[in-house]
Amino acid sequence: MPRPRAPDEAASPTGRPARNTPPAVAAAAARLGRDPRFRQALCDYCHGMAAPAPIPWPVYKMFDQLGRYLVSYMLIHNYYRWRHAGGPAPTMSALQAVAGSSARRTAGFVAALKLGRFVAVEADPADRRVKLLRPEPAMVAEIGRSMRLFVAVADAVAGRRPGRAARLADPDRLGEVVRRSAAAVLADGTLLHGFPRVLHFTLRDCGYPLLCAVVGAHYALAVPGAPPAVPLGRRALAARFQVSPAHIGNLVGEAERQGWFAVGRGGRLAFLSGDLLAEFERWAAGQTAHFDAVAGAALAAPPRRGPDAPA
Repeated sequence: MPRPRAPDEAASPTGRPARNTPPAVAAAAARLGRDPRFRQALCDYCHGMAAPAPIPWPVYKMFDQLGRYLVSYMLIHNYYRWRHAGGPAPTMSALQAVAGSSARRTAGFVAALKLGRFVAVEADPADRRVKLLRPEPAMVAEIGRSMRLFVAVADAVAGRRPGRAARLADPDRLGEVVRRSAAAVLADGTLLHGFPRVLHFTLRDCGYPLLCAVVGAHYALAVPGAPPAVPLGRRALAARFQVSPAHIGNLVGEAERQGWFAVGRGGRLAFLSGDLLAEFERWAAGQTAHFDAVAGAALAAPPRRGPDAPA
């Protein structure tokens, strides 16, 4: 189950469930859960989240673990708060204040992001002694991938043509969605922590993409017109998610012991718990409602640039 959290992590808004979900978001999530088009749209979400990594660098292992994801998420928030909303400079110390992990762990991960060219360091135009952390488009795209796919779910259910998700291909628009979403987390807590099984998978390297692959395999059998199942064999998933077969085996074995799902011969889904599926669908409905509302607001109101931000 979830690892114990250090005191600084537990005290952070990123380590507790949201206390006051906006009524409009809660109502939209409930409507989505009842809509017969929602599950069909979720098929495409799961397929997209389980897609092979877009670049050779191990982006899934880099970002698809909750602690590292949150550092990246808040780094993007800080940069776009400065650039679009006149917020404070997006420095390392500013990131360490909101990342939800220790200062040392945050700095170490940012060093890895620099090495992978996902983050650039540049001088503040207002004071060149101050060093700013700027997320590169590749990182914004990967951290915002689930967000875009959830907005695409909302587009499909609402029948929007063109949809909002297509406009989020622009990294600055997507960065603004991240900023607004992270601001809600900092104010109130996360939508994730109310879903303990989903949380369990996000705490493991590549656990969430694996969960999406498993749910997608179920939909491939249960939902007419769903994309074909991703092969769930250890070697196939290891190659797809850029981790070791032993790691995949550990994830799947743990899920089998918990009675959540089982993988049979030939990498085919043998069993998926109805409780896990129901939790995933409730989680997805809340995420879809949240990100659709955030994207709608971001796309309707062009961001105000800070006085020293680049044009």
